[in-house]
Amino acid sequence: MLRIVVCVSGGGTNLQAIINGVRQGTITNTEIVGVISNNKNAYALERAKQAEIPAVCVSPRDYGDREQFNEAFLKTVEQMKPDLIVLAGFLVVIPSQLIRKYENRIINIHPSLIPSFCGTGYYGLKVHEGALVRGVKITGATVHFVDEGTDTGPIIMQKAVAVQEGDTPEVLQRRVMEEAEWIILPQSIDLIANGKVTVTDGKVHIS
Repeated sequence: MLRIVVCVSGGGTNLQAIINGVRQGTITNTEIVGVISNNKNAYALERAKQAEIPAVCVSPRDYGDREQFNEAFLKTVEQMKPDLIVLAGFLVVIPSQLIRKYENRIINIHPSLIPSFCGTGYYGLKVHEGALVRGVKITGATVHFVDEGTDTGPIIMQKAVAVQEGDTPEVLQRRVMEEAEWIILPQSIDLIANGKVTVTDGKVHIS
């Protein structure tokens, strides 16, 4: 049984997709052992509570400096004993120590087709604003392993979504969630839980 911890900052729609996947059996061999948010007002914490999943807020605001926060975050993660850490809209830089300790055991969902509209400054609506300004016809979402760069880790899955005439960033964001994020994040977790994902020379292979 794959023990996963989900890290979230906001509404937790991707968390809900994971909860639903586990309940409905589309994500197999997986147990959500905890939810961590950096935002005490995140609705994701309420979603976890409703699903009877242990949830905690670890906020940088509650610590004197980033080092103290990193230490507390690391300790909280380790207490949950995860096999996989899932970043589902988590707007906090992950401590390098955690990335090294959980190499190829942290995944992130990003709302574009990496390497487009990713990296520093591209998060949330900013990704979709960038896509619309550039006038792309296709966008989408990417699930990737987390390394010490920003959105630079090995890509696990991607799914394309059409950009439509008249799209606003909010409308496009919703379509990317519904048609890509909520599909490929659960699928990726299921593949990992069943031992179908390996990483060789910085590239993901799915068996």
